[in-house]
Amino acid sequence: MPELVVDFITSLDGYASAEGWPGWWGLEGPEYLAWLGEQPEKDYLLLLGANTYRLMYGFTKEGEPGTDVLGGMSKVVFSGTLTEPLEWENSTLVAGDAAESVREMKENSDRSMRTIGSLALCRSLLEAELVDRFRVVMFPVITGATGQERIYDGYPDVALDMVDSRTFDGQIQLVEYVPRVLPGPDTF
Repeated sequence: MPELVVDFITSLDGYASAEGWPGWWGLEGPEYLAWLGEQPEKDYLLLLGANTYRLMYGFTKEGEPGTDVLGGMSKVVFSGTLTEPLEWENSTLVAGDAAESVREMKENSDRSMRTIGSLALCRSLLEAELVDRFRVVMFPVITGATGQERIYDGYPDVALDMVDSRTFDGQIQLVEYVPRVLPGPDTF
């Protein structure tokens, strides 16, 4: 069965972005950018929500470092607001229930999937217990005053079993886990 990897890029305090800061908080380095270009999941089907689709498509048009590889990837965009045809190459629109669609894809396809950003989409996929790996890249900044999009608000309690970790450019941390949704804190 194909796997589903949830990918998040975050500040240390759990924000997906921050007002006035550049992408990756301006701290992307050569090791991190090289990993983005050569990671083994580049052939995975990329799952996006509408907001992340708009943001990432904009980044690729602006030439944001490390986003050029996204254009050639096959993408499924879950949205009730976007309409066909989507501007970004290799993008397919799905207007139905994301968790149901992804469950079908996992059952009827041999192609693995991954997300990037898409906070509400990832939360719904995790709650539906469809996520096989949960990967977070943490940048060494705290954006308490300017942070936007708190990643984990509204999430259920989740136990995380670490399967990998890595440091890029002496400062950026990657941690990778197998998630397990908990019915409550006493069921760890």
